[in-house]
Amino acid sequence: MRISSAWYSVRQGFKNIRRNLLFSLASIGTIIACLFIFGFFYALIVNFRTGIKKIEQNISISVFFDYDITDTQKSLLKEQIKTRDEVNTLDEITPEEAWKTFTDENYDDPEAARSAFGNDNPLANSGSFRITLKDVSRQADFEQYLNSLEGVRKVKSSQRTADNISAVETFVGYASMGIILILLLVSIFLISNTITIGITVRREEIKIMKLIGATNSFVRSPFIVEGVIIGLVGSIIPIFLLYYLYDLIINYIAGRFSILQSLFEFTPANELFKTLAPITLAIGVGIGFFGSWITTRRHLKV
Repeated sequence: MRISSAWYSVRQGFKNIRRNLLFSLASIGTIIACLFIFGFFYALIVNFRTGIKKIEQNISISVFFDYDITDTQKSLLKEQIKTRDEVNTLDEITPEEAWKTFTDENYDDPEAARSAFGNDNPLANSGSFRITLKDVSRQADFEQYLNSLEGVRKVKSSQRTADNISAVETFVGYASMGIILILLLVSIFLISNTITIGITVRREEIKIMKLIGATNSFVRSPFIVEGVIIGLVGSIIPIFLLYYLYDLIINYIAGRFSILQSLFEFTPANELFKTLAPITLAIGVGIGFFGSWITTRRHLKV
């Protein structure tokens, strides 16, 4: 397309928006609302998954050794397990550490309890590996693998907790995707109506343009530009709104509920919006482009 034709399309696109200002504003408002909700759910999902990952780090699998295992066999077993892709961390818990942890968690005076037993450690055979996984949904298969290893006496874990976490994460993901899809379809529908009105208003003009030899792309391009402008404006505004509100909310929560800092870690705004901003812009422009393109294909007999 020549520069003059491109400039004509841009000018006509803006004119179409002014001619149908009410419907254009309705379309922009709908896109703003949809993308704002999309951004809200995106931020919610990202922070939810961050929180889930932190919880997953506390869900561990304990691998207890055979009573007669040697240090060499234990080292080989450790290296064998560490090579697995599922493994996030692997720490060795000595019988002394196991006994100290047990007394700390179960006695009001742990030092007195340990002194009472002296050098007689009741958990002398409780040396183990404590393992955390990158993805708890793979825990069941990983446990089967551990039980098949030579030198492993027992594997202890919380499979029910892992299953519940995976189920919640999956449900939140699918529910959010469903809501976002509905919102995007509503946006495309409203843009389609706006473009349809513009085509109806200019139908006689379009017929004349076709009679004097205007190409299909030349006739369609102003409506495409109109849709893209609506989508672009409708995506820029929620980005700024979301950034301001997100930063405000996490700072408020961090200051008001400081205890949450130790339990939950929010994704920083700059890090979150490095991904969210371009995605939102792409969705907004994409909605405008495809909404107008589909409409012109359907209503312009060119």
